[in-house]
Amino acid sequence: MLDIKFIRDNVDLVQRSANDKGYKVDIAALLQLDDERRDLQKQVDALRERRNVISAQMKGGRPDQELIDQGKQLKIELAEREGYLKSTEEKVATILKNVPNVTFDDVPLGGEEDSVEVKRWGEQKTGAVDHLDYAVKRGWVDFERGAKVAGAKFYYLKGDLALLENAVTQFALDYVTKQGFTFMTVPHMVNLRTAEGAGFAPKGEGSNEYVVEGEDLTLIGTAEMPLTGYHADEILDEKDLPLLYAGYSPCYRKEAGTYGKHTRGLFRVHQFNKLEMYAFCLPEQSRDIHEKILAIEEALWQQIGISYHVVNIAAGDLGAPAAKKYDIEYWSPVDETYRELTSCSNCTDYQARGLNIRVRRADGNIESVHTLNGTAVSLARSLVVILENFQNEDGGLTVPEVLRPYMNGRDVI
Repeated sequence: MLDIKFIRDNVDLVQRSANDKGYKVDIAALLQLDDERRDLQKQVDALRERRNVISAQMKGGRPDQELIDQGKQLKIELAEREGYLKSTEEKVATILKNVPNVTFDDVPLGGEEDSVEVKRWGEQKTGAVDHLDYAVKRGWVDFERGAKVAGAKFYYLKGDLALLENAVTQFALDYVTKQGFTFMTVPHMVNLRTAEGAGFAPKGEGSNEYVVEGEDLTLIGTAEMPLTGYHADEILDEKDLPLLYAGYSPCYRKEAGTYGKHTRGLFRVHQFNKLEMYAFCLPEQSRDIHEKILAIEEALWQQIGISYHVVNIAAGDLGAPAAKKYDIEYWSPVDETYRELTSCSNCTDYQARGLNIRVRRADGNIESVHTLNGTAVSLARSLVVILENFQNEDGGLTVPEVLRPYMNGRDVI
């Protein structure tokens, strides 16, 4: 969430940014409610101080009736004011959670169609068989049996395609750890506080997360959620930042309402594996680290040999936590267009405030850290990309050269 003091000092900026992102929040109404909260806090503090004075006067002797009556009346008034204060605090917190992060100046305005291409790499090939038809024909993927045991959009990977997924994981893991990221496995469920602090709303309207009934838990849609919570309620030392983590996990998403050609097969499913990069850093480091994460994502796909472009995502297509986001979209020789492959976001101090993650500076001052996240490889979608781009006319699939060491040296499957 945003700091209420920052909102007070930047009312127009926060309101404009919320409007640009498409969030319906009234910043003026929020601040008016917070004024009420502050006034109630003063009243409660004054009543508590008066209560302490009366308590002191009643000690060491028999208090007169007037003092007793004052104490009783004060207790009633204090309980009433504290009730109003708690209710107002809850209202402020609820609205504050719905105020999105402020976007950077270089974020394009508008919706998805207004995102701006900033770079292209590779050749735009054409003519390939749809990945699902190609994989099913070779017995590599089974959605029918996946649906039988779990429902639509669940699947089994088999044989060489399952081995190829593992090869992509191992290649990406080797690369990101060489870039300074510490490998972590993470919990596959998080509590509601962690999910909301990371910017997700498991119980909100249109939620994409699976909530565990009767438990304060939700299945993770990305390792970003437990990685954000890793340092919750901690004060980190300036000398230790940045902290770079790479979290591997399955991801569970409802994907409700997503139908059509561009969700077919492995492109959009309810469960997939992903290797996620995450950074905790000083505020002055976050822009450079954002570019570093993007460069790592690009390097991974350049080494595999996939054509792509980089897109600076428009404000209306950004989630609440992101101040800026890049997407890498690969060139699909099947659809002859660019389709989403990875993303990376700078969330500044938005997630850190939500989960109370701070840094102690060398001079002793304490402030919120900045957090960033980026996809190293999303495995189901990575397989779509490789299946589309490395088909052979004889029916085999060429294994990208950088993946061969993880496939026992095989160059074709």
